[in-house]
Amino acid sequence: MNEMIDEIELSCQEEIEKAINHQTNEYMVIRAGRANPHILDKVFIDYYGVPTPIKNMASITVPEARILAISVWDQSQMKNVSKAISAADLGVTPNEDGKVIRLIFPVLTEERRREIVKQIKKIAEESKVAVRNARRDAMDMIKDLEKNGEISEDERDGYEDDIQKLIDKACDQIDENYKLKEKEIMEV
Repeated sequence: MNEMIDEIELSCQEEIEKAINHQTNEYMVIRAGRANPHILDKVFIDYYGVPTPIKNMASITVPEARILAISVWDQSQMKNVSKAISAADLGVTPNEDGKVIRLIFPVLTEERRREIVKQIKKIAEESKVAVRNARRDAMDMIKDLEKNGEISEDERDGYEDDIQKLIDKACDQIDENYKLKEKEIMEV
């Protein structure tokens, strides 16, 4: 019997981790007034028929706080990389000098900072919804065990409390991630 409960808790924990990892990965891509190489993680180039991420085709450095320098290893792909960055609509225009592509990030205005905070708030809420869905699924499985007579009502209550503790901890983590990112964005 404990094996089934352990399996339910493990499944719930995995869903929670997925939600928190999703939030963390989304936050990495969002820039906060300074250059962040992760902003290019979702930009792919058609490299000889294969969609390839920029980081697999070039070295990306941050020479200054608001500048990304992209050194493409295969110089014949400079134009393609530049076009892909432009098409990705990152809010910056690539500057190409034949050897290096530079992305110069403008200083964020107060209005733009507030828009980004709304965006990260939405991501946090989506993560919380995913965590609550994991709770619902786990609670349903525990209730089914009780309905089938495999556990008592008291045991069900105890297991539900354990699941709720996992959920509360995950929601606290999501809120903490949000607050840290909000502080980073609003910092001038």
